[in-house]
Amino acid sequence: MPLLSPAFDASGLRDYAHDWAVVDVETSGLVARRDRVLSLAVVVLGPDGEQTDEFSTLLDPGCDPGPVHVHGLTSERLRGAPAFDQVAPRIAAMLRDRVLVAHNAQFDYDFLAHEFARAGTALPVTRRLCTLALNRRVDPPTEDLRLGTLAAHYGVHQVRAHDALDDTRVLVGVLRESLREAARLELPLPFVSCPPRQDPRFAPRTPKTPCAYRNPGRPEPGGPLVQGMKVAITGETLRPRAELERQAVEAGLNVMGSVSRHTSALVTNDASSGSGKARRARAEGVPVLDESTFVALLADVRPGTPHERSRSSHATIPSPATPTTTNPAHPGPARADTTPERPGPVPAVTAPGQPGPTPAVANPAPPGPTPAATTPERPGPVPAALTPPGPAAPAPAASPRPARPARPVAGDRPLAGRRVLVLGGTHPEAVAARARIVALGGAAAINLSSSVTDVVLLDGGERDRRMKRITALAFPTHGAAWLDAPVIAPLPRRSGGPAAPRVLPRGGVIDLPQPSGSAPAVPWTVTAAWAQQTSCEIDVVAFVVDDDEQVCFDEDFVFYGAPENPGGTVRLHSDGPTEQTIGVDLAALPPSAHKVVVAAAIDGSPTFGDVGAIHISSGPGPSAAPLVQATLDAATTERTLLLAELYRRGPLWRLRTVGQGYDQGLDALARSYGVEVAD
Repeated sequence: MPLLSPAFDASGLRDYAHDWAVVDVETSGLVARRDRVLSLAVVVLGPDGEQTDEFSTLLDPGCDPGPVHVHGLTSERLRGAPAFDQVAPRIAAMLRDRVLVAHNAQFDYDFLAHEFARAGTALPVTRRLCTLALNRRVDPPTEDLRLGTLAAHYGVHQVRAHDALDDTRVLVGVLRESLREAARLELPLPFVSCPPRQDPRFAPRTPKTPCAYRNPGRPEPGGPLVQGMKVAITGETLRPRAELERQAVEAGLNVMGSVSRHTSALVTNDASSGSGKARRARAEGVPVLDESTFVALLADVRPGTPHERSRSSHATIPSPATPTTTNPAHPGPARADTTPERPGPVPAVTAPGQPGPTPAVANPAPPGPTPAATTPERPGPVPAALTPPGPAAPAPAASPRPARPARPVAGDRPLAGRRVLVLGGTHPEAVAARARIVALGGAAAINLSSSVTDVVLLDGGERDRRMKRITALAFPTHGAAWLDAPVIAPLPRRSGGPAAPRVLPRGGVIDLPQPSGSAPAVPWTVTAAWAQQTSCEIDVVAFVVDDDEQVCFDEDFVFYGAPENPGGTVRLHSDGPTEQTIGVDLAALPPSAHKVVVAAAIDGSPTFGDVGAIHISSGPGPSAAPLVQATLDAATTERTLLLAELYRRGPLWRLRTVGQGYDQGLDALARSYGVEVAD
C-alpha cells in the first residue's frame, strides 16, 4: 500500500518519501539505562510505502521481565530466546540508512541505543521520526494520541496491543495515514537528528540520594552544624574527597557541587584559593571551614527538620479521563496563585536566586518576593502586553469546512471553541492579536494544523508560505479588524475529539489532578512548541530545585547533553526541531524537590523576539490529551525564557505558566539555580 495518496503529485512530495524502519519494543520497565528490551519488531518500508522486510523476536534479558500484566512476557516465555547481542547484527542491517519510526520514538530509540552499547556497538540510526509528535502537528480529532486511538481514527485494525509485531504493523498503517494528512496540510516532518551515542552516556548510574532535611541556613560562629545545611568542598584535601562527602551525607548534610547565597559553609584548606567556589563564597559571605574543623563538627551534627512528603509522593496521577482541578465547575479564568506555600508572599513569576541573570521583561520584579498576579479582566481593547484573560475551550475544526452562513456572535467569549492562527504583522502587532484572541475566549495557534478554525492576516500575512495551503483547504481568513467584532461561521459538531484544554494566561495557575492509587503511574508532561524557523536552535531544559530555588546537585539540571536526572524522575524528550517535552514523575520525586522549573534557551545571537510565540501544553503522559495550554508571546530581546513551573503546595502539585525572560544565556540561568558551570 503506497504511503501517499494517488491524489497527490508525488513529484512535489519529496519530504514525505523516505526509506523507513518502523520499530516497536516491549521492555521490562521505563528507564532505558536500567531496564531491558524483552521483544522487538522491525518492519522496513521503501519510499513508496511498500514493505520490503520484517523481523521480530523475543529476547532473554537475563533479569526479571517486569510488569507481566502489561506485556504478558513471563520468564518462562523468554527462557531460551536469544540475547540482544545475538540479534544485533540483523537489527543493525535493517536500521542502517533508514529513518527509524516509532510511537514515542525517543523511548524506543533510547532502549535500542542502550542495548547496542551493551553489545559493544553503536546504534546505526542518524534520524528518527516520532508518529506521536507528527500527530501532535496534524492534530486529529481524537480523545488522545495513543497508538490504539490513532489506529481506530485512521481505520487501522489492531489485534493485540503491547505485542511488538502487531504494534509495529499497526504503526505502519498509522504512519501511512499520518503522512497523507501531513502532506495535505504541507506540514514539515518533525525529524530528529541522532548523533552517535557511546558508552559514557549509557553506562548505568547510581541515583544520588537527595538530602532529607530542609536547609536551616548558616551555622553560628563557633556553633554546630545542623542536618540539611548545604556544604561545598574545594581544593586539595588530606582525606579523599569522596570519603569526606560520604561522611557529610551520612551525617545528614547536603553536599553541593557549587556555591550560592544559600550555601551554609565552604570546606577548604586554602581560604585564599582562587577557585570559582572560593571566589563565590567570599562574594556571598559564606563561612569557610578548614578540613580538620569540618571533620570535628561532623561528629556532632544536630538534628534538622525533615522535608514534608506530599500526598502525590505516595500515589499516582490519574487518567485524564477523570481530571480533578481546583473548582472544576467554575468556568471562569484560571486564577493566579495568591496563597503561599509557606509564610510570606509567593511570587506568581518566581525569579531564580541572586546573583544571576537580570530579567529582561518590561518592569521586571525587584529582587525578593513579588506579589502574586491578579486575575485578568474581561476582554476589552487589544492589550499592549501579553496578559490575556481566562481559559477558553478550543475545539478542533472539521473537514470539509462548514458552508453555513456567517453571523455575528454575541457575548464576551465569541471565539470560545475556536483555534485562530495569526500571520504577518510586526512582533508587537502579532502579540497583541494573539492576546486579543485569548481575550475573546479562543486559543492562539502558532502552527497550521487540522484543528485551526480561522486565520487572521495582519500586514504581509498574505505572503506567508502557508497561505497557498490555507487557500487550497478553504480555511476561513480574516483581516485584523475582524478581532474587533468577530463574525464567524458556527463550528460543526464533532464526535470523538478530546475534552477542550483550559487556556492559561501568563502567570496563570492550576491545581494538577488529585492523586489516585487506582491508576497506573504516568509522568506529567510539559511540551513547548514554536513555529518552524531556521535562524537558531532552541533547547528546552529543566531544573529540579529545593525550597531555596537551588538544585540539590548539578545532575538535577536536565538538558540536551544530560536528558535525564540520576533518579530518572525528570526527562527531556526531543520530539522534533520545533517541539520538546519535559516529563516529570511527580510520584517519585523526593520530598526535597520543591519545584521543577521548565525553561527554554536559544543557542546563538537570535532572541525570542525573533522566534515568536511559544506554545505550552501540559497533561498526564506524552500521548494523553493536554489538560491546559498557554501561549507565551511577550519576549523581545531575551535569550532564555522561563516557561512553566510544577511546584508543591501542601499535599498537591500545581502548574504555573511563567513567560519571564532574561537577556543572558543558559549558562547564567543555570548558575542562578546553583549549577556549577565551567567558565
